[in-house]
Amino acid sequence: MKLPRRTFLHLAAGAAALPAVSRLARAQTYPTRPVHLIVGLAAGGGVDIFARLIGQWLSERLGQPFIVDNRPGASMNIAAELVAKSAPDGYTLLELAPPNTINMTLYDKLNFNFIRDIAPIASINRSAFVMVVNSSFPAKTVPEFIAYAKANPGKINMASTGIGSPLHMSGELFRMMTGVEMVDVTYKGVAPALTDLLTGQVQVLFADLTSLGYIRAGKLRALAVTTATRSEVLPDVPVMGDFVAGYEASSWQGMGAPRNTPVEIIDKLNREINAGLADPGIKARLAELGYSPFASSPAEFGKFLAEDTEKWAKVIKFAAVKAE
Repeated sequence: MKLPRRTFLHLAAGAAALPAVSRLARAQTYPTRPVHLIVGLAAGGGVDIFARLIGQWLSERLGQPFIVDNRPGASMNIAAELVAKSAPDGYTLLELAPPNTINMTLYDKLNFNFIRDIAPIASINRSAFVMVVNSSFPAKTVPEFIAYAKANPGKINMASTGIGSPLHMSGELFRMMTGVEMVDVTYKGVAPALTDLLTGQVQVLFADLTSLGYIRAGKLRALAVTTATRSEVLPDVPVMGDFVAGYEASSWQGMGAPRNTPVEIIDKLNREINAGLADPGIKARLAELGYSPFASSPAEFGKFLAEDTEKWAKVIKFAAVKAE
């Protein structure tokens, strides 16, 4: 039977619209089963804590469990590869942090490309690192530190927390942008680095906020925070950019999904995460841990990730460091 032209066109238009309707319906019903949120670090650390905080919020808002699945190893690369190779259906997500952007250049051979294979969903939080020296160190400001280091080449030992770690990269960024000479002394974590800084074995450390108690007790002197704006927990400490134009480094977290995850699902998760970041309870918990909400659209977060990757690529090339 030959259909009238008008009827044929109407049916054809309806058929063409079916995929879009199907995608919309899938996003409206998502999730219909538990979602796994993969975390590339062990349970109990900052990344894990915030993953569980946001996971609980999403569980309550979307009616399905968001299960935190810790897959530590290879500086978060094991978790990233797992998610990069997962089905793009919204049921396997990745908690993101600075090692993800650093590792793109730090490692010569990865079985995935972070920027290409992980779709950005939303940023979650941000926090400053802090440049600290022993309270007896002669320099009391960043300009004084730079002057002292240049007058005493090779005599400044900089503690760092592992090759390519965010704290190590923050120190190397400072070295690159100021031209000062510092000898890198590597430790297996912040705690032993702080111990040697307190006893004067090393002279400077780019630390996370675990150093806060020592700063407040006067045992360490904070010269600057590394973010573009002052930290709420260290409001009297200037930002590094006041002395080193363009300097910025921070701890941050976000969420991603395998590439080709339906945009409707990504947008739905983005809306819910941003709603959580506006929630007074979550904001209070972030502040308690020294973090600020860091809300963005998927496109804005993608731009941030690309710029962060490019920045650390330059620092890694300058410092000539490679993963151990």
